[in-house]
Amino acid sequence: MNLNFDKGQGLIPVIIQDNLNLQVLMLGYMNEEALAKTEKEKRVTFYSRTKKRLWTKGEESGNFLQVVSIDKDCDQDTLLIKVYPSGPTCHTGTRSCFGPKQEQGFLYELQHTIDRRIKENNEQSYTASIFKKGINKLAQKVGEEAVELVIEAKDENIDLFKNEAADLMFHYLLLLKAKGLKLEDIEATLASRAK
Repeated sequence: MNLNFDKGQGLIPVIIQDNLNLQVLMLGYMNEEALAKTEKEKRVTFYSRTKKRLWTKGEESGNFLQVVSIDKDCDQDTLLIKVYPSGPTCHTGTRSCFGPKQEQGFLYELQHTIDRRIKENNEQSYTASIFKKGINKLAQKVGEEAVELVIEAKDENIDLFKNEAADLMFHYLLLLKAKGLKLEDIEATLASRAK
């Protein structure tokens, strides 16, 4: 890849973007050695301007950035790297270094709402009440919703199909919660299969 490292005194800025939802996750810098390591290992490695060394994102936290694609800009002095993140990107624990307003989208908001409703333990909440029934009930409910989705898939009513798909997704998120998992964990598993 022909890049102009001289313009930035040996470093080029690198924009990291989530390949799934195109959310900008962070900005870092690379020298030629960091880029070569990133291309070879398919995990993003930066040059740390404060530590004065190569730094692979996730080397301490385990939240690696698996490379999907690397593109240069028109001036050949900036990179855009699309990744599958294996957890929060920011050191503060958020998905993006650019604040919580750029979080992952509605499914992640729903996951957060489920967490909150379970924590609040309101007896009027369907979420809290079914969660209290335990893993067997949640697994059974996911099975029931999956069967209902399959039945609707064979019919022509797209609205019923979408509603059953939404029911399945909701109960699937509850089951993940019961297993101590999040959507990010499943994304990381899927991303590891994309190698």
